Amino acid sequence: MSNEASGAQNARSGADAGNLGYLALGLTLLAYGLLSTGIFSGTTAGDAASLAHLLGGLTLFIAGLWQLRAGEGFTGTAFTSLGAFWATWSVAGGAGKNAAGLFLLLWALLALTLTAAAWQSGLFSRLVYGLLTVSLALSAIATFTTTGGLAKFAGWVAAASGLAAWYWATAALTNSAWGRAALPVK
Repeated sequence: MSNEASGAQNARSGADAGNLGYLALGLTLLAYGLLSTGIFSGTTAGDAASLAHLLGGLTLFIAGLWQLRAGEGFTGTAFTSLGAFWATWSVAGGAGKNAAGLFLLLWALLALTLTAAAWQSGLFSRLVYGLLTVSLALSAIATFTTTGGLAKFAGWVAAASGLAAWYWATAALTNSAWGRAALPVK
């Protein structure tokens, strides 16, 4: 979805995998974020690994390829890149703190690139990618410094980004199916 309305415009033709991509990104970020906060007893972000691998990795990557094939360069790049991130994160459980911190920092740079590229696309683009950038940067710092409180805060920011992505896709699907703006996207 290169802009707020493209999901609604293309949903009937089946040409846009943007809604699938934003649902996959949103649900994965929500799970990762909430499990990072510690609000569920005995859980960690690592408990989201299988969800991150299949939904965040595989589904996002496929949605990205679909978008690239449809000529949607931004969402194609975003989804394939983030799909690779989640697939790698889900299998890299044994990485040392410096390697993990560097991995998160480099992906924060990618998220920053996506934020800059999406800035003119509307509020939800800024929320999804901006909050993702902040979450990854905070997670990197928390990993380097082994700061549990900062890691939990980064989890809340990731969950907020996931909620924004989920809502965006839900609004686009609902508005397209109902043929009117049932859920606001601006």
